Amino acid sequence: MSGFGLIADVGGTNIRLALVDLKTGEIGRLQKYLCADYPSIADVIALYLEKQNETVTQACVAIACPTDKDWIAMTNHSWAFSKKQVQEQLGFDNFHVINDYTGIAMSIPTLTDEQKIQIGGEPAKTGEPIAVYGPGTGLGVAHLIHHDSEYVCIPGEGGHVEFASNDEKEAHVLAFLQKRYGHVSAERLLSGPGLVNIYQGLMDMHGKVAEDLQPADVTTRGLDGSCPVCVEAMEVFCRALGSFGGNLALNMSTFGGVYIAGGIITRFMDFFKNSDFRKRFEAKGRFVDFVAKVPVYVITEEQPGLQGAAAYLRQSNGYRI
Repeated sequence: MSGFGLIADVGGTNIRLALVDLKTGEIGRLQKYLCADYPSIADVIALYLEKQNETVTQACVAIACPTDKDWIAMTNHSWAFSKKQVQEQLGFDNFHVINDYTGIAMSIPTLTDEQKIQIGGEPAKTGEPIAVYGPGTGLGVAHLIHHDSEYVCIPGEGGHVEFASNDEKEAHVLAFLQKRYGHVSAERLLSGPGLVNIYQGLMDMHGKVAEDLQPADVTTRGLDGSCPVCVEAMEVFCRALGSFGGNLALNMSTFGGVYIAGGIITRFMDFFKNSDFRKRFEAKGRFVDFVAKVPVYVITEEQPGLQGAAAYLRQSNGYRI
C-alpha cells in the first residue's frame, strides 16, 4: 500500500486537492482548481496526480451534496458522477466520498488549539459526543461520537428544523418570514442569506423600507455602525445562533464540545465574542447549569473539510485519529 492518500474538498466553485501521509497524518502538496475549468471531477484528480509522481491507491473526497448513493450530483455545480466508475477510471483500491459536513466533523479530533477559539464552558471531555454546526450559504449540522476507538459521524439536516423565537424581535422576524415562506427553518435566519432576512424583518418591525443588501453589506454596515438596524440584525443573529447551539448541546449531552464552522463568524469575531451568544447558549431554564459546562469552539482552520477527509481516510486504513 502506498504511503500517501489523495484527499479533496469540493465546493460549488473550487476543488482543493492534497496528499496525506497515511501514517503520520501530515497534509501537503495542496492545490486549488476552479471546478468550472474541468468537465469532471475525474479529470481534475487525474491532472493533479500526474504532477505528484506518487503511487496513490486510496482517496477520500468531501463534497457539498448527498453522498449516500453511488450516483453523486452536486447541488451547486454541474458535476455528477458514479463513485464506482471514478474509482475504476482512476485505479483506486478505495475511493470514499463523504458529505462536506462529515468532513468537517471528522476534522474536529485533529484540530490544534491554534485552529479553534473557545467561547465559554469547561474544557472538552475526550470521548464525549460532539456537535458541529455552521452558518454559510445554508446551515450545516452534524454530530460526532466516539465508539470502539473510532469516530463516527452522524450527519443530518438539522438546519431545517423549525426556528423558535425567544424575544420580541425574533418573534417579529419569524412572523415576517412566515408570511413569505410558510415554514421557517433555522437556516432561514442562521446563514448568510439569513442575515439579510433578519435585517428585512427588523426593518419591517421599525416601519422602514429595507434596502437591497447582501450578507456582506449587513456585516459591513453593522461593524462600522453606519446602519443601526444592521447592528440589530447581527445581534439577533448571534443570539439565535446561541439558542440553536444550546439545543444541540442538550440533544446529545455534547461535553466533547459544540463547534461552529463556516466562514461567517470568523469575519466578526470581536463582535461575536461581545454578543449575547453565550448567554443565549446557556439560557435553558432548569438545565442552565448543565449547558454552562459545555464548551463552544469556533473553528478558525481554513480547510477543515480537507483535514477531515484526511482523518476519515486514515481511520479507514486502521489508524487512530
